[in-house]
Amino acid sequence: MPIENYLDTFPVLGDRVFLHASCQIIGDVKIGEDSSIWCNAVLRGDVNRIEIGRCSNVQDLSTCHVSHKTPENPQGSPLIIGDYVTVGHSVILHGCRIGNECLIGMGSIIMDDAIIPDRVMIGAGSLVSPNKKLESGMLYMGRPAKAVRSLTEDEIAYLKYSAEHYMRVKNNYLNGSKK
Repeated sequence: MPIENYLDTFPVLGDRVFLHASCQIIGDVKIGEDSSIWCNAVLRGDVNRIEIGRCSNVQDLSTCHVSHKTPENPQGSPLIIGDYVTVGHSVILHGCRIGNECLIGMGSIIMDDAIIPDRVMIGAGSLVSPNKKLESGMLYMGRPAKAVRSLTEDEIAYLKYSAEHYMRVKNNYLNGSKK
């Protein structure tokens, strides 16, 4: 089973959540309904909390972690992911906030206290620096990530479509049909 407590804190799963057998969900992690965590992804909520909204997905080999509370930062840096978010393969999310209907491209790194608002696309391999606040409706790319342009209407629609596609795939797994 990929779920493990940390001290006296246990993960909490919403209805119809799919966890691949190879993922690791540890400690203070809340996953909203209809979300999915895929092959070899790690969500480690040991020194702070991780919250994932509904209908979101964290894909293969992604790492999700947090920063602990300190006198300088009494809240620490939890990881908060909104609804209808697609987190691509091999992404590192560390103590950041991601709004609703976002797509985080493969191999990207989003660092502590970065804020990704609703409807943002992060291009593959991008790096969002600590404390960076992005603008809604934009495509960001690069290391460090910079705004490239506004998203088109089709791209904005794709953000939700991507998450809904992963909901259909996870439902196939939950129903025992791996088509």
